[in-house]
Amino acid sequence: MEPSGSTKISPSSNHTQNSTGGGGCPWEVTDKARLCRFLCYGSEGDAYTAREEGQVSMEGAGALLSLLQDGRGAEVVEEIKRFSQDGHAVRPGPTFFALALCSQHSELKTRQAAFKAVKEVCRDPAHLFSFIQNKKELKEGMKCGIWGRALRKAVSDWYNEQDAMSLAAAVTKCKQREGWTHQDLLRLSHTKPANEAIALISKYVTKGWKEVQAAYSDKENSEEVVKVLLYLEVVEKVKHSCDETEVINLIEEHKLEREQLLTEHLKSKQVWRSLLKEMPLQSVLRILGKMTSNKVLEPGSSEVQAVCDRIQSETELKKAQLHPFSILLTSENYKRGQGFQGKTKWEPDSSILKAMDSAFYKSFMNVEPLGKRFVVAVDVSTSLSSIVPGTSISTAVAAAAIAMIFARTEADTDVLAYSEGAVVPCSFSADMTLSQATVELVKIPSGSTDCTLPIAWATENGKAVDVFIILTNNPLWMFTASPVETLKKHRQKSGANSKLVMCGLTSIGHGIADTEDRGLLSVCGFDLGALSVIRNLAQDLI
Repeated sequence: MEPSGSTKISPSSNHTQNSTGGGGCPWEVTDKARLCRFLCYGSEGDAYTAREEGQVSMEGAGALLSLLQDGRGAEVVEEIKRFSQDGHAVRPGPTFFALALCSQHSELKTRQAAFKAVKEVCRDPAHLFSFIQNKKELKEGMKCGIWGRALRKAVSDWYNEQDAMSLAAAVTKCKQREGWTHQDLLRLSHTKPANEAIALISKYVTKGWKEVQAAYSDKENSEEVVKVLLYLEVVEKVKHSCDETEVINLIEEHKLEREQLLTEHLKSKQVWRSLLKEMPLQSVLRILGKMTSNKVLEPGSSEVQAVCDRIQSETELKKAQLHPFSILLTSENYKRGQGFQGKTKWEPDSSILKAMDSAFYKSFMNVEPLGKRFVVAVDVSTSLSSIVPGTSISTAVAAAAIAMIFARTEADTDVLAYSEGAVVPCSFSADMTLSQATVELVKIPSGSTDCTLPIAWATENGKAVDVFIILTNNPLWMFTASPVETLKKHRQKSGANSKLVMCGLTSIGHGIADTEDRGLLSVCGFDLGALSVIRNLAQDLI
């Protein structure tokens, strides 16, 4: 289903008005477009910098403030909801900041919409704590506190509308963040539990396990309350257990997670082996190096076999919704045999590397096609042997992987290699491996670069293109003509609503000069978030 408020453009309806354009010229960078960029990656500018978290502040939220001043608060809240769902927000921080700002706006309608959206936007305790902390920081310097009736109701509803067992797991896994605890929130919101099971969890959080035992041991309890009691009893039991066998049994029987264990427990290899069985696949991939380093995963062991089976399982890959680029980054980091921070080193296990390779190709099924016409053009004028900053992946492999992702998932994709005035179409077949794709790209002789060549090629060859993705290793963009003008020419001749993404694979923070054309974006460096930014641009979300 298409997210509400976005406009799906099919090849037959190329002149559809852009959803964030708000009337007038479809390519004008409006306040709404700037807000959408801010909600997506935390900046109103037209450049996305990979792996740059950055502090969200009022200075960077000019469009958000101006929309609120114009009385468009309800519209802003709708955008916040849209970006917080379906993985559109590359960084979650800006959505909580924006929601907190709306919840403190002078206009009643905006405040009401913001508080009503809390349970949709803050899907887990960490999100809720972040929202509350943003409210606190925004109120600093003002005389009034944050705990008015509306916030108390929003927080109470957040707890009361949860499934009891999910809430019990949530409060025992994520107990505190950003200086806030569940105890603080339940006390300050004066939450009146909606049912007996929520009342039990509330008592456990605010008064502790002993009081819960005293209050519930002689009572006639409902089935749900009994389930929650048993679960909390297990959580308490594991907290006080020094018996490795008991801890392992409790983990396996009740699917406990590492956040519910003591640091002491995590010194045991057997405990880690039990955790790995049910741990979400994404988390397993994140700690493969550590697990190989401390011999939890030993070559040839049944544990390694089990992990390999999970990594390659189509069911598991689908459930975790793992993206091929994410698997590639993890695989290359694991192959490196050393963490980026700290002194952790390991000898990469060949069977794990093989499983990751297999998972990379299988995970293409998780990329949902957008049905747009793409051109992915790789600049081969400079050496593609350098490394993408913050990763262990070479720019040649990164460019080949990006081209493969589009070529395999979008039916209408042209992959080009260009340099020295020449544009060479590359043939990317569906059964091609990543190394074959890399060879296909780098076989063209290098020379000087001109990043507008791929657009000119499409225009001259009568190819209508929705999104141009230009990948270069060159720290400086080279153009014989203005990219904006070249893109405009293509739009006029083809009748397509063409957009251009300039990706500087080794760039760490400068793109093309700020343009007033909403169809142009720069990506500095590259990560999984960059692919989300490109998808959002292709769907007219930013």
